Amino acid sequence: MLAIVTSHPIQYQAPLWRALAASGVHFEVWFLTPHAVQPTLDREFGKTFAWDTDLLAGYPHRFLPVNADWRMDRFNGVRVQAGWRSLLREHGVTHLWIEGWRFATLWQAAFAAHRAGVAVWLRGESHDLRREAGVRAQLKRWVLARLFARVDRFLCIGTANRRFYRARGIEPSRLVAAPYCIDHEGFARAAAALRPERASRRRRWQVPDDAICLLFCGKLISKKRPLDLVAAAEQAVLPGGRKLHLLFVGDGRLRGDLETRLRSRGAPGATLAGFLNQSEIPAALVAADCLVLPSDHGETWGLVVNEALAAGLPAIVSDRCGCAEDLALPQGAAHVYPCGDISALARAIEQVTLHPPPAALLLRLGEAHSPQRTAEAVAALVGRGGPALSS
Repeated sequence: MLAIVTSHPIQYQAPLWRALAASGVHFEVWFLTPHAVQPTLDREFGKTFAWDTDLLAGYPHRFLPVNADWRMDRFNGVRVQAGWRSLLREHGVTHLWIEGWRFATLWQAAFAAHRAGVAVWLRGESHDLRREAGVRAQLKRWVLARLFARVDRFLCIGTANRRFYRARGIEPSRLVAAPYCIDHEGFARAAAALRPERASRRRRWQVPDDAICLLFCGKLISKKRPLDLVAAAEQAVLPGGRKLHLLFVGDGRLRGDLETRLRSRGAPGATLAGFLNQSEIPAALVAADCLVLPSDHGETWGLVVNEALAAGLPAIVSDRCGCAEDLALPQGAAHVYPCGDISALARAIEQVTLHPPPAALLLRLGEAHSPQRTAEAVAALVGRGGPALSS
């Protein structure tokens, strides 16, 4: 059996687990915590919430017994009560897939599986877009090398993620293409159903009928750089003198700074919609004309870009985002710009406004990162006993 160990039920992972179940693979997802299916505090959002979509139906899963005082923001914050070796033996695990290495218990699982002769797979989000140097970087490489030496296959979410492993000496034969994905078909259907209501959705968020609406969707925190969008919107000059309206969906510690900046002279019109639950995101995508993701290298991927493409919405993305090379469009510079370069972001806004890409092109690009593709790769890997499936 394949056991997949992940921190908690995640809205982006559930479609992959369902696709894997449909592929016929014998597996279980082992959750460490019920975060976000039970109301819990997200410290970056600054809000206690649970996602409003069913994240547990359609695939086999269980919650492992962990410490009652578990914390998501600490390396030792989650501790599995049972021994990993006994868990693996009790459930007949032949392959162990761990999602990242943020918790000490994930390392313990990988080490125990390796000692027991269980094949270990790892899917992490790290990329090579951050320039690291110095003693701390060397120590990090040494520590990760201990974990990586016990991994049989690395499931690569994208181009920059693959380069991260190659830079650490991982052979191509141990790398498997497992594209980062969302429920592409579900988002596309939801957006299509809401499109006739676009005008009313825009009115809900005070977006003028004749304005170009730029959407920022995510936590209002430093790595997401929401203030860059405001600065670029102040510089951008749209054809025909059209106005910009910014729609911020999300919350976080920078909300106060954002409100202050938007009250300044010359700031564009804007709406701070606050936190929206998962089922409400398609409405925001339909209301907008373009998504902007200005994040720095802390953005390991940027799945909101996948959501935008599924809704037929173009996206402008910083070159420090993990998804930039995989979800870039033929227009190139109009969609990917140097992180922190406000003038370049303003030009990208102008170019995308003047030459919006066809929705069909956006949908095709999004479809290339589907749960089915990753499920097929994993099914082949299990079925063939763990061979290389590099690409």
